[in-house]
Amino acid sequence: MQQSVVPELAHTQTSPLQWVATATAIAGVVALSSLVQPDPARAAQHGTDPKPAAAPATAPDPTGVDFPIVCGPAKVLVEKKASGDLDGDGRPETVAVVRCDAGSGTPPSGVYVLTQAEGAREPRVVATLIDPKDRLSVTDFALRDGAVTATLLGYSSADVPSCCPDLRENAKWQWKNGAFIRSTPSEARGA
Repeated sequence: MQQSVVPELAHTQTSPLQWVATATAIAGVVALSSLVQPDPARAAQHGTDPKPAAAPATAPDPTGVDFPIVCGPAKVLVEKKASGDLDGDGRPETVAVVRCDAGSGTPPSGVYVLTQAEGAREPRVVATLIDPKDRLSVTDFALRDGAVTATLLGYSSADVPSCCPDLRENAKWQWKNGAFIRSTPSEARGA
């Protein structure tokens, strides 16, 4: 007769008393773990105080802004505006197309970028994309995907009447390396 390498173990046979003892121990662990729970608001924030979520920033309002445009006795008119985060800082900027409210002709436009620092009372002009001195008018203005686009109407010479721009160009500005960079898409054309 061969002897078993492993001696007969007394605990290989279970009794109902052992099952009751095991079930009681598991129930005790479950009950104790339900009493010792971390505060759900702090469970994943090791050593930090919870801070309330910041309210989303509002875009600067161009109403009443002192734009760098000279209109003489005429009023400054904000023709178009669009807002979005152009520089990726999480705060929206506003781009405004501005011109003098002249009674006739085609007054030139200015395109300005406004920002408003947190806690500041008034927005301020931080960039001029089109200067009115360039004698350009802006149409088809939009702000999409962090880029400003516009169609610019201009003049081939000083002899062209201001009522009738004879040049048309598409332009796009994007914030890159700390400045607004202008590009002219391939579909730019003469009028």
